[in-house]
Amino acid sequence: MLRILLTIVLPLALWVWAFIDCLVAPEDEVRHLPKPIWLIIVLLFPPLGPIAWLAAGKRRGFLRTGAPDGKPGRPADGGPAGPGGARGGRPPAPDDDPEFLASLGNGSLKGNDKDHEDMLKQWEADLRRRERELRGGDEPEDGRKS
Repeated sequence: MLRILLTIVLPLALWVWAFIDCLVAPEDEVRHLPKPIWLIIVLLFPPLGPIAWLAAGKRRGFLRTGAPDGKPGRPADGGPAGPGGARGGRPPAPDDDPEFLASLGNGSLKGNDKDHEDMLKQWEADLRRRERELRGGDEPEDGRKS
């Protein structure tokens, strides 16, 4: 059983994974050869093709560091990271986006609290008015039964 795993299943899984990884890799992350050539190498030369792709074909996450200008998600060679500044062109998460964090000023939260309080008071007044309408004047305003 172990022999089958090591000689058939593991190389096949490596081959499929490397082919899909090569197929979906962005052009700016492919190194040394054009992407179509890498696809041919991975397809025609198992298991050496997938191993070569994993070792030398694509920039990996551990090679990506901050650029000298301090922006995160930039490649180590200083090239562009794509439209959102993050790996793969995805926008950064809100807690990693300095512009978003700067827009959360301390004063804006206090203004929002005041707005919420006013809205709550309006809702309570509306609720009291609706309760009075439903009662139809049968009960006194303070809510006690006579």
